[in-house]
Amino acid sequence: MQRTINATLYVVGNINVDLIMSTLHQWPAPGTETMLEHSELRPGGSAGNCALALAAMHVPHRTVANQGSDGFASWLAGYFPQSAAHWPRYPCETSLTVGVTHPDKERSFISNQGHIVRLTADDVLQQLPAQAQRGDIVLLCGTFLCTALFAAYPQLLASLQQRGFIVAVDTGWPPQAWSDALRQQLSGWLADCDYLLLNEVETLGFAGLPTLAACGEALAAQLSGRGACVAKCGSDGAQLWQTGSHLQAAARHIEVVDTIGAGDSFNAGFLSALLSGEAHQVALQWGIEVASHAISSSPRQYPDWQTLQQRIKEC
Repeated sequence: MQRTINATLYVVGNINVDLIMSTLHQWPAPGTETMLEHSELRPGGSAGNCALALAAMHVPHRTVANQGSDGFASWLAGYFPQSAAHWPRYPCETSLTVGVTHPDKERSFISNQGHIVRLTADDVLQQLPAQAQRGDIVLLCGTFLCTALFAAYPQLLASLQQRGFIVAVDTGWPPQAWSDALRQQLSGWLADCDYLLLNEVETLGFAGLPTLAACGEALAAQLSGRGACVAKCGSDGAQLWQTGSHLQAAARHIEVVDTIGAGDSFNAGFLSALLSGEAHQVALQWGIEVASHAISSSPRQYPDWQTLQQRIKEC
């Protein structure tokens, strides 16, 4: 499949260091030490994972972020050479997440705050074009972790719409858990959001309704009307809702090795399809295939363009 992509995907949010440790069979008692068989140090965060998948596919993109001032800062920036020169530097430690994988492939995370909580709306807007080109997309990731940016979301999303961007948001799970007050807060800016990209549990938590279908329909109705609400459902594939319509795509069976960043990889595939002018049904399948390739690899690998297209043909 030949491709011509004239638009750019701007990935905004949390880029941090991930230290992945496995496999932890039980939590150690206080004061003791446990040795695990495997570890992997890699760039991560929702925005970082998505950007690495885009880079593997050679999809036109830029990462919009900030950085700390410790020894990890230059190491992390080295993975994003075309973007990091524009990242503002803050006098603080780099954000770091330790991910511990359990025998059932689920994982637990422990994170510091670091530089990502200092990223501001001004930092973001200064790194973006004053006017979008046709088809340009901004993806906002790690909503609840980038706390200074989250406080400015209403103004930020309105500014992005004024500049002509297609706006997608992947909020993630709120550390403070969902509440009616938080749902009301987010509902205030959903009208300036075109695509909402959540996993199944986040979709249920955000809408607070009994079924996934009811949640997807309710959230889609609050969006701008120019995009859709997408629920990433793991081994069950993905679903998409627009006002009055519903799509779904299945996932093939794979041997799961590392689920960290699955949703971020999906975002890369899904939005790459939109940049390429593909329909929503195709975009769902692209998202599923990029995520499936990522989570079945160790060390982490993302598909290149030819590999993705071959996987699509095999579906």
